[in-house]
Amino acid sequence: MKAYPYRRLAGPVSLRVTAVELKVPGESREPLDTKAFSVVEQVVALGGTGFDDWESARLKLSATIPSKATAPDSGWSDVSVVAVLTEKATNARTVVPLESTTESGREWTGFLDVWRADHRDRASLSVHVVARADGVPGRVIATAQNEWIVDLSAEAPRRQRELDVVIAGFREGPQWRRPFREVPWIVDTSGDVAAVHVNTDFEGLTDLLSGSGSGVEGLVRDLLLAQMCTDVWTAVFHAAVGDLEVEEDGTPLFPHDWRGEVLREMLPDVMPGRPLEEALGEVHRRRTEAAGWIDLQPRIHFAATRRAEMPKALSTTIRGLDRLQQRADA
Repeated sequence: MKAYPYRRLAGPVSLRVTAVELKVPGESREPLDTKAFSVVEQVVALGGTGFDDWESARLKLSATIPSKATAPDSGWSDVSVVAVLTEKATNARTVVPLESTTESGREWTGFLDVWRADHRDRASLSVHVVARADGVPGRVIATAQNEWIVDLSAEAPRRQRELDVVIAGFREGPQWRRPFREVPWIVDTSGDVAAVHVNTDFEGLTDLLSGSGSGVEGLVRDLLLAQMCTDVWTAVFHAAVGDLEVEEDGTPLFPHDWRGEVLREMLPDVMPGRPLEEALGEVHRRRTEAAGWIDLQPRIHFAATRRAEMPKALSTTIRGLDRLQQRADA
């Protein structure tokens, strides 16, 4: 938890995207269907709009803040509300002011333009309440608890990204895959989305994974998929903690892309009973210092196997093989 040298605004601050329009070359702005953004997921998806040459997207925003922010006896003055769009991959940052629409000062609205040339993947959208506090202007006295995500490539507004699966032979194709031609799969965490590459040159693997048979084949397939998922969760966790941004005081920050999603998902099992920020700090400390990182590996493996449901898959396989053996002996 951060400490501030001035009084902060208590109460919820919320942000909503209520409409999205696209600017297409030579055309007027095209309003998008509500399927392009989700209030539940808090995601705007610009990859499935049907316009490949759009230049910018205009988001209509609505924010709600506690009315005491603008009360005469609040102790704050010059209160304003701003929306901030940031993307780590490009270091892009856009700040726009919102306008108050009610006498109580609770409701604020405005527009924010997302320029396609300024962004590459996923940007985070938040809202801040800014005021003069203790005589100092421009202090942030409150921030929305949840950020929206503006995804330039997604076709559907989903917060949790799906894993990218690449089916290809390793003997040919990109040079970087060829040294791994003897393994069934590898996990690549270098891209905007983590990907598992399945080796079609590994004899029988493709037929097994794509099969729909039951019996021993089905049991082996499900166990193999669980093992693959375990490898994926382990790899993406190590990638996520391997290159964290830190503040001046050494506090690590959650990444804004899939790496942040992975950490929020796995940290409760890696560091049980601790708040997410504290757990991230402890994992970062152990990784960067001499002691503790090796001791943490069993917890990371445990978290990965739980996400992959490996215990369930293994138990099902053991029971299934036992039933098949009993039938064979009967």
